[in-house]
Amino acid sequence: MNPPLGLEKWLPFISSQMRSANPAVRPGEETGLLTITISRQTGSGAHAVAEHLADYLRAHSPQSSCPWTVFDRNLVERVLDDHNLPRRLARFMPEDRVPEFADVLDELLGAHPPSWTLVRQTAETILELAKQGNVILIGRGANVITSKLDHAFHVRLVGSLDRRVEHIQELQGLGKRAARELILREDRGRKRYLKKHFDTDLENPLLYHLVINTDLVSYQKAAILIGTAAINHVHSRESEPTNGRAE
Repeated sequence: MNPPLGLEKWLPFISSQMRSANPAVRPGEETGLLTITISRQTGSGAHAVAEHLADYLRAHSPQSSCPWTVFDRNLVERVLDDHNLPRRLARFMPEDRVPEFADVLDELLGAHPPSWTLVRQTAETILELAKQGNVILIGRGANVITSKLDHAFHVRLVGSLDRRVEHIQELQGLGKRAARELILREDRGRKRYLKKHFDTDLENPLLYHLVINTDLVSYQKAAILIGTAAINHVHSRESEPTNGRAE
């Protein structure tokens, strides 16, 4: 049986990882350091928004030796590289889209490590990327994993089912029914993933600095809103008194 992995279970791991990066420097203390996480409903345009956002941040955020990079599907490859895992494990690492019975059976047969081990390794990679800054992390509980980093800015993208179905139809060339089924399946999977591994409801608006309805805001404008707000967020923290926030 997989051990419960609520946020309280992750806090010691997150804190130890943050301390190990540079014990002399607090996370977020480096000038201009910024990481953005994007949680999304399927079909709300997260990938398009993230690419526009990366372009905006390259032009408007403080210069850094580390270029802005979007991590989503390519995050799996990074996790496999970081932990010296075989490429065949990639198919066992979606956001809870593998049926749990099949997952347990594969573990018993030795096809892959326990799912909670793969989640922990994914969390380690996400946290390491976030500590370096200049990354946009899509999904996989990145907002929860980086919740203790002062320089992390969290966004949720939402939209009506009808508009999201249209977007998926255009993006993947699916019929209306197939697009709708894909959206509902992936949304359920992501919700299970956060609940199962982090005991968190990804739809809770209190987890995010900003929630954007992409029915009403174009992807490019959403990117500008996020980029502007995230940069202002970091600058406002840097201008706070060193002894803490004013009461």
